[in-house]
Amino acid sequence: MSNASQSPLPPLPASDRPEAAARLRDALLAASFTADGLLELLGAPAYAALARSETVPALRATRGDTPLEMLVRLFLLQQPVPQARVAEVLPVDACLESGWLARAGGDELVATVDVRPYGGPGGEDWFIVSDLGCAVGGAGGIGRREEGVVLGVGGASMTLAGITVRTPVAAALDLGTGSGIQALHAAQHATRVVATDLNPRALHITALTLALSGTAAADLREGSLFEPVRNDETYDLIVSNPPFVISPGARLTYRDGGMGGDDLCRTLVQQAGDRLSEGGFAQFLANWQHVEGEDWQDRLRSWVPPGCDAWIVQREVQDVNQYAELWLRDAGDHQGDAAEYQARYDAWLDEFEARKVKAVGFGWITLRRTNAAVPSLTVEEWPHPVEQPLGDTIRAHFDRLDHLRGHDDAALLEGHFRLAAEIVQEQVGLPGAEDPEHVVLRQHRGMRRATRVDTVGAGFAGVCDGTMSAGRILDAIAQLIGEDPVLLRDRTPAQIRLLVEQGFLELVR
Repeated sequence: MSNASQSPLPPLPASDRPEAAARLRDALLAASFTADGLLELLGAPAYAALARSETVPALRATRGDTPLEMLVRLFLLQQPVPQARVAEVLPVDACLESGWLARAGGDELVATVDVRPYGGPGGEDWFIVSDLGCAVGGAGGIGRREEGVVLGVGGASMTLAGITVRTPVAAALDLGTGSGIQALHAAQHATRVVATDLNPRALHITALTLALSGTAAADLREGSLFEPVRNDETYDLIVSNPPFVISPGARLTYRDGGMGGDDLCRTLVQQAGDRLSEGGFAQFLANWQHVEGEDWQDRLRSWVPPGCDAWIVQREVQDVNQYAELWLRDAGDHQGDAAEYQARYDAWLDEFEARKVKAVGFGWITLRRTNAAVPSLTVEEWPHPVEQPLGDTIRAHFDRLDHLRGHDDAALLEGHFRLAAEIVQEQVGLPGAEDPEHVVLRQHRGMRRATRVDTVGAGFAGVCDGTMSAGRILDAIAQLIGEDPVLLRDRTPAQIRLLVEQGFLELVR
């Protein structure tokens, strides 16, 4: 329930007037109100500050009178602007009639929604619409967020967009679409896009995002999780940045799942299997509980539905105090009454204590529908920096699993492999030592993994250029080090499999 002291959320622009959105889009592009235009106007420091919701540098950078500066103040900094000045840049009458702008008293106009330029992966100029106040307000935040508010682009939504597999598909499903960023991306490579949300306001804003970005409309459906999806529907791609926050109650629709503990994320993952077409991917962001006396990896393995390969990556872990403080600040509760803040903090800790939760993990879950007799299930912790976008890396991971699963050791050694791009070798040992204590292979792309190998593994990887089979390479190494080639062929495939699985070696087809 929203706080009684707050005003209701303002009305939204009409989403059934595409001609008004098209005219507004043309005007914004003509004024260079784009991601590149913003960066050039504001400069990197002010642009980065705006992404952190700090507005002072951007206000200082827009003290001039150019059309772009006026649009930044109007749509991003949410400042009133004289109507006469706006009329020189935008189709004011159409914007007022359709609801993009409103009168602020006197001769000034204000924006009714936040409109943020966003650069698509192919250089597209898109615009993400969200509710006012969700991206401005300085380090202190925006004040208490209301139930039903729709946020714009954040770190989580950018992460999901980056890890999503981008291959052409017939049908894509965006569960919990919010401001429509995932649906916008999916529309570039899916023939049909369905976007759902429990919050009807979010569906309206998604329609605005798609219209203002010049993208075909999606099939928008109201409802929770898979409820809006018919039983006979399957999808080649399912994506969701769900309300994954584990909290006592469901006070804020945009983030709180409304189920106990991590049940919402578990339910989402478990139900996705039946909605996937053969070979289809489902990709989610999620939180999960670390419960006393329970292995967190086993907990996540139990979520994976039958008939699906899975790759689950834990990116971060917070203890229950850190977690509660993070989301209390997110809601602006720290700015209210101290006694009320303490009571809410206590409620979070009471909930965790009752469930024996000692920490909360955050990460990515990727499922792929498979007809393999024994699906592959990888659960790992990788808190280190990665290189986004990772969609191709994730797709290649599952392709490699298919190959390894279909080839026994003898067949594996008949294959040809090459070292992946930008792999370096590091030798670790005491200064002056004749031989290193161990050798590390390190990736500078994708997941940026590092793995320890023995001298045979290092030599094998260094020779792999696709011209010789794995078995012939091992025979040559055996001759070099004076080892029985049969024994070397017997003990090395496990190491080769690991190097292939983790992307250090690529199959030459």
